[in-house]
Amino acid sequence: MKQILVETSARHIHVTPEALEILCGKGFSLKARKELSQPGQFVSETRLDIVGPKNTIKGVSILGPTRKVNQVEVSATDARTLGVPAVIRESGDVAGSAPVTIVGPVGKIELKEGCIVAKRHVHMTNADAAEFGVKNGDIVKVELKTNGRSLVFGDTVVRVNDNFRLAMHIDTDESNAAGCAGQVFGTIVK
Repeated sequence: MKQILVETSARHIHVTPEALEILCGKGFSLKARKELSQPGQFVSETRLDIVGPKNTIKGVSILGPTRKVNQVEVSATDARTLGVPAVIRESGDVAGSAPVTIVGPVGKIELKEGCIVAKRHVHMTNADAAEFGVKNGDIVKVELKTNGRSLVFGDTVVRVNDNFRLAMHIDTDESNAAGCAGQVFGTIVK
């Protein structure tokens, strides 16, 4: 069966255009530092701080382009560091998630909700979905064979869109648990 590139998604921030101006100044725009595997997505040069009730995590990247919803994605370890609940959600589903403050060079925004631990997921096109025999929203297991820490990730959401490129996204805690180093591939197991 076709293998899926497994990528580690480190903590990051998504902001609306309005929030970006509050945080970084009127007319500010994100500049790409590095393109990501998903078309049109990038890590920006801009870094912000995430403030929770217990601690602050400094220098967190904003991913571009801007989004419709403000969202902070952290690992469960980061959530404990910040002192907020580790609410596991799909990206964009922030209702009832943890509150945090985002601090930029010019201003800050207090999110009443918006801090999540992103649910692990696989991006794929419709052609990929047909090949794997899955559809958008399916929950699958993905096996990673790594040196000394191979494991199977259950509860992995399939996200299908022809604008995607085939890749699985896991957070840093999951990556460390599987001993991911260098380029890692997984296989959907049924």
